[in-house]
Amino acid sequence: MYSVEFSETAEKEFNKLEENVQFRVVNVMERIRIRPYHFIKRKEGTSYFIARIGGHRAILSIDDVRKTIFVLEVGHRKNIYD
Repeated sequence: MYSVEFSETAEKEFNKLEENVQFRVVNVMERIRIRPYHFIKRKEGTSYFIARIGGHRAILSIDDVRKTIFVLEVGHRKNIYD
């Protein structure tokens, strides 16, 4: 099982989300911890991955050696790709 770490930016963005959205983010991250590549897609042209969480997205980086998933950004799909 992988561990999940939030970047400082992602943690600030997460804390700004509504409580029900935070709950959904946590649930999705729990599923990703168990099967990391099953619930995400590679972001085109990068080494990053995208997790879909309803109308929100999380940008992830995965370190298979350390078995760690780094959450780099979390936000609404309209703003996350800026």
